[in-house]
Amino acid sequence: MPRIIKLTVAYEGTDYVGWQWQPNGVSIQATLEAALSRIEGSAVTVVGAGRTDAGVHALGQVASVRFEHAIGVGDLTRALNATLPASLRVLAAVEMPDGFDARGSATGKLYRYQVLTGAIVSPFDRRYVWHLPYPLDGAAMRAGSEALLGEHDFAAFRAGGSDVKTSVRRIDRLQIDETRREPPDGGGQRLTIEVAGSGFLRHMVRNIVGTLAEVGAGRRAPADVARVLASQDRGEAGPTAPAEGLFLVRVDY
Repeated sequence: MPRIIKLTVAYEGTDYVGWQWQPNGVSIQATLEAALSRIEGSAVTVVGAGRTDAGVHALGQVASVRFEHAIGVGDLTRALNATLPASLRVLAAVEMPDGFDARGSATGKLYRYQVLTGAIVSPFDRRYVWHLPYPLDGAAMRAGSEALLGEHDFAAFRAGGSDVKTSVRRIDRLQIDETRREPPDGGGQRLTIEVAGSGFLRHMVRNIVGTLAEVGAGRRAPADVARVLASQDRGEAGPTAPAEGLFLVRVDY
């Protein structure tokens, strides 16, 4: 009798081409499917809650799979982690009611983006942050971010070529925390930007961060964020922040 298994997974995304299967490299989806198929004895398809891009990390990505093997969920977790690469771990496996779909059943997601400023970035941070050599005005960034709260058309922060039916999304929380980095940590700042909402367009969080970084650098006024949002024009927003600073923290159901 087929079961629906919900997998909560974490991964260090540096060496992957992203979540989704790609012909030109190793993806998270393909790696999970290969490990699950060996246990199942036949090919399986894994559905992910979010299609993270190449280089993006996850602390709590969720996937679902239809599975017929009678193995218990605890043994399944152990068996998968025994064969998966160290950069990909299954944190939990839970049997779910029929009809559960990791993507379609999700009600919200939480993303975290990390920025380090200062002359030096530690080799232990470099894969997980966007390093900027100049300081950012966190207060100005927080002021600009207020325009993004609530339900809006986020077309200005959507990657080109996206084929979604609508670019209307809802941001419930956008929080920017700032701490000082003291020598010998290189000096400068560590900014942690958390964005929670109903759903996100491709590159939406990274484009928001890139725009807010321009506000923090003094290249835009905080009020310009509202103008960019209203324009619905990707060309009006800032650059796409690098993938390595982004983490999918949690998926809500």
